[in-house]
Amino acid sequence: MRFATWTILLCGLSCLPAPAAEPWSTYRGNAQRSGNTDGKAGPAKPGVLWVHKGQDHYIASPVPVGDRLFVSGFSGFNLPTVAVLDTDPKAAKRIAWSKGIPLLKLPTVASPAVSGRRLVFGDGMHQTDGALLHCLSADAGKSLWQLSVPGTLVHLEGSPTIVDGKVYVGGGAAGVICVDLDRVTLDGKEMDVAGVRKVLDKKWAELQAKYEEEKKKDPEFAVPPSEDMLPKPAPVKLWQQGDKKWHVDAPLAVAGGRVLVCSAYLDKEQVGDRALFSLDAVTGKIQWRTPLPLNPWGGPAVQGDLVVVGGSSVSYEPGALKGAKGEVAAFDLASGKEKWRKQVFGGVLGCVALTKELAIATATDGKVRGFDLASGARRFIYDAKTPFFAPAAVVDGVAYAADLKGAVHAIGLSDGKPKWTLDLGKLAAVQAPGAVYAGPVLHGGRLYVATCNMAGEFAGQPTVVVCLGDK
Repeated sequence: MRFATWTILLCGLSCLPAPAAEPWSTYRGNAQRSGNTDGKAGPAKPGVLWVHKGQDHYIASPVPVGDRLFVSGFSGFNLPTVAVLDTDPKAAKRIAWSKGIPLLKLPTVASPAVSGRRLVFGDGMHQTDGALLHCLSADAGKSLWQLSVPGTLVHLEGSPTIVDGKVYVGGGAAGVICVDLDRVTLDGKEMDVAGVRKVLDKKWAELQAKYEEEKKKDPEFAVPPSEDMLPKPAPVKLWQQGDKKWHVDAPLAVAGGRVLVCSAYLDKEQVGDRALFSLDAVTGKIQWRTPLPLNPWGGPAVQGDLVVVGGSSVSYEPGALKGAKGEVAAFDLASGKEKWRKQVFGGVLGCVALTKELAIATATDGKVRGFDLASGARRFIYDAKTPFFAPAAVVDGVAYAADLKGAVHAIGLSDGKPKWTLDLGKLAAVQAPGAVYAGPVLHGGRLYVATCNMAGEFAGQPTVVVCLGDK
């Protein structure tokens, strides 16, 4: 791929701003965090349609991109990889394209936001400082722009949200940043993405021509060009809020002209502000602040005039779950006032998935709970007997949750009873046990699950991306 000539991108790059309800333009597909956008029911009698095995650890939820699937992970020494997989069960080549070093510098643990033919995602983890926000073309992974966000405890762990041509993303200690999706600057000049693409295409042609000349002179020492050698357009930055005051690792939600932000407090570093904020989407001005007793790692979910947030006394550490405490709480979207709050015997690390009637939360005590969205009354409790880090995907009256031993549970929302359970590691078609950190997603009636073996009882073993569907 690196030897191919650059081609002018399709006309979609200069289209009008993305509509507010564009599927997968935010974490888990929508503000309700359902992990599904097409409304198609998941598999009733699941079978393994395909398996992609490797050594990458998948912390970010997969994201459907048309008939493909975006995944991001990292392997030993924190080497980053993002890839787009062909979802056809009969595909001769599973990986459509992938990117890593040198374009990517740091591990990517955030799902992308999708807008038209573009993928926007950040990089960095808690143990790294400084990060980049990337925008790639979805068809071939060409870099369109990148925003450098320097600073101590700065990392882009939460998925961006794209609304009306604006990208909103949390930056750890950098707070919240808003940039323009379509307008960039290069060498002090402002232009649209289609315009800057022409500049980069020309530069790529020059680099390729130089390489061909060097091959003729001395083929052994000729170095082929890489994308990292191209100029780096940067998106126009519109505003920033909470820099060096908050710690925003969770995905954001945008609803009703508001940006809903969950900020954590880091006990070890003694920095941050543990609270839920509402910001004006245009200016970034703080509209209200509501303090939180526990860190809201999963971020906010929104249904109608309610914002629902989960909380946990522990982070994503399998060895620190004993005695973990959690909660699920609902707040008024307009004022931030508490509507209800429920304590949970286990940390709620993933986001809470919402329907019109229910709030569905997974927890580290191995249970999936359904709460009445209006009152907070518990409607069901399902015991998987294995801790959950990942949030559930919800569609057509069923929640799909995957636990830290790689078992996938389909749970009826009317009564909390199991529809089916699959242990991925024990399936003959998979044979690769692994923990699930990233929420499964549903698309086209298929369920996609990815595993992570960087810690716990399966540490160091191969990981998988699995596609489950009716056979």
